[in-house]
Amino acid sequence: MLEIIKEPWPWYVAGPLIGLTVPILLIIGNKSFGISSSLRHICAACIPANISFFKYDWKKESWNLFFVLGIFLGGFITAHFLSNPNPIEIAPELSEKLATYGITDHSGLVPAQLFSWESLLTFRGFIMIVVGGFLVGFGTRYAGGCTSGHAIMGLSNLQWPSLVATICFMIGGFVMALLILPYILSL
Repeated sequence: MLEIIKEPWPWYVAGPLIGLTVPILLIIGNKSFGISSSLRHICAACIPANISFFKYDWKKESWNLFFVLGIFLGGFITAHFLSNPNPIEIAPELSEKLATYGITDHSGLVPAQLFSWESLLTFRGFIMIVVGGFLVGFGTRYAGGCTSGHAIMGLSNLQWPSLVATICFMIGGFVMALLILPYILSL
């Protein structure tokens, strides 16, 4: 059983399990699924400021904080006790293409040449980590939620804004991967 947990799960198993969180949350407590709102709850709880955006009863949404804590603990347990010791398998064509950009370490979940403390001090690393993080946060706030909230919860509830946001997320991802990322990696 432990070996099954350590291996990557196929999409037809993992996808429905993720999708089942929506009806479970709706049936159990009429709660909506989304991760980015937890940052707002943390700020409302920890920063006593006179900002209207943080003036609400965050305690009603404390379940969301426990949900995010569970995600964090699950990730920690998986990374430290259930991780697959084999290197990440990527297509040989992709490996060759990444090697032209100086990315050759595929031993972790993300390339160490891009995501490490040493790379943060480079121009390319700063763009990837800091600017990329800012853009993700800005986009999440501008779109009124993250990909999990819109693509999983919003689409299952047939919400038009979530469909628009998800389409924009996909277009932005394609533009980034095909047009912008090769330029950044060549820096």
